[in-house]
Amino acid sequence: MKENEAKAMGAEFLARMSEPGWWVEMFDALPEVYLFVKDRRHRFMVANRSELALHGCKSETEMIGRTDFDFHPPALAAQYVEEDRKVMAAGRPLLNQVWLVRGAVGMPQWYVSSKFPVRGKRGAVIGVAGVMRPYGQAGEAPGDYQRLTRVCEHVLAHYAEPVTVEQVAARANLSASQLQREFRRLFGMSLGDYILRVRLLMARRKLEMTTDPVGRVALDCGFYDQSHFTRAFGEAHGLSPLAYRKRFAAQG
Repeated sequence: MKENEAKAMGAEFLARMSEPGWWVEMFDALPEVYLFVKDRRHRFMVANRSELALHGCKSETEMIGRTDFDFHPPALAAQYVEEDRKVMAAGRPLLNQVWLVRGAVGMPQWYVSSKFPVRGKRGAVIGVAGVMRPYGQAGEAPGDYQRLTRVCEHVLAHYAEPVTVEQVAARANLSASQLQREFRRLFGMSLGDYILRVRLLMARRKLEMTTDPVGRVALDCGFYDQSHFTRAFGEAHGLSPLAYRKRFAAQG
């Protein structure tokens, strides 16, 4: 069968399906695969469970109608939106682009993203659909983010140790002041805020998954003492570490 005939046959079959949204449910069954659809105004219209969780949403009602600017620092959101515009203007897919995405917990991580134009019944482009998966290695990073890749990786690998701005800046071949400006411009937070968020994330996991004493958790996650940890944890989560463990510890 010729390629055009095969495509026409597949398109005709899909047109006869009674529930065109079935594929969203299919993506819910795929771990660490993120699916979204936006309209021409860059508002989220569809999101699978992984995409909702990535943005800190528990249901579609918390995400539908909002844009990347509601979830990400402006410097990141503007680039996501610009890429959406290019896909819709060209009417062609853009495949396997590497992007840094800051999830709901505030940790920037690399993802491979592919985007596709969404067409209406008359053939006009009415939006953009995208699918992402975690990027397993640093590789080539786009634009200004490339020299900060090692910074993010260093913090993730050494969060339990003392980490200074000067030490991390040297890994990116930047001065401490340059690094702070770059990090805040791209991620909407200081390097210190990022380090704290990483430590708190790891502490949350230990509280959920282990029975280690709170003091041990504090030291293992880079806090210099238990009181410092308890204060920072309470400010971030509205609960003490012990109260958090009682509520969210894994059962069994």
